[in-house]
Amino acid sequence: MPTTNIVTIFDNFRAEIDDHNDRRERLIKASRDITNLAKKTIFLLHRLVQEADGRELDDLTAGKKASQQAYPKLREIQDLYAKLQPELQGDRFWRYQRQVSPGLQEYIEALSFAHYLEHGSLITFEEVQRTLMDSQGVEVCLRQVCSALYFPLTVSDYLLGLSDLTGELMRFAISGIARRGGRNKASGVCAFVRGCKADFERMTPYIRELSKKQAVTAQSLEKIEDAAYAIVVRSSEYDLSPEMLDDIVANSISSYSDNSPETRQTFGRRRQADHSDDDDD
Repeated sequence: MPTTNIVTIFDNFRAEIDDHNDRRERLIKASRDITNLAKKTIFLLHRLVQEADGRELDDLTAGKKASQQAYPKLREIQDLYAKLQPELQGDRFWRYQRQVSPGLQEYIEALSFAHYLEHGSLITFEEVQRTLMDSQGVEVCLRQVCSALYFPLTVSDYLLGLSDLTGELMRFAISGIARRGGRNKASGVCAFVRGCKADFERMTPYIRELSKKQAVTAQSLEKIEDAAYAIVVRSSEYDLSPEMLDDIVANSISSYSDNSPETRQTFGRRRQADHSDDDDD
């Protein structure tokens, strides 16, 4: 074989490898940007719900208002996925799925949290996939309905993203449990998270890393149950108006937070620091 042909072949190999590395780096950077936007969306949802007054919480309108304000942020993520669509055409998606997956799971977590606040239910696989479509996408059929998609949504990314949702629901339940109507809402969230954990448990043998996230879900469920149990015990001790019970609940939650392992560790470190200062004196 002539030397020129060998050089040409290796030049093609080099160009292909360089193209692969460049595309991989672009997808990793885009996934990080999507992760940051999704986290900001989740923080925004928590802040908007906490800022709502008690009347809105009772009328179940605070969550809807919060989700409506968060959807523009989610559309920014969808626009980023639209720009990535040429990079993920055909078999490229499966080649670079590991680079796309982290940001996609974070996006599903934010989207499902907004959906829960608005509808009080779990977002479906088809609804998530429907947010990742465009007229320029790839034609894919779901349940005899064909749509143009940026890339196919995998069941593993869908379930892993939903599993992360349980942690946000735990924060949502505990942060609002001391507010008017928050006790009933916390009980509903607790039952919802318990149902999610039971349903996801059947998928753990088939979805990689789902078992690890199930362990985190179990911890989140335990925290909600502990807080709800403390509220029920404290409330049963008094025959008072709901307003006064809300004050007692707020104090109970404050004590519950102060007795958390993190607080005890911090307090222990402070005591050790104080003792060391005394020894120095």
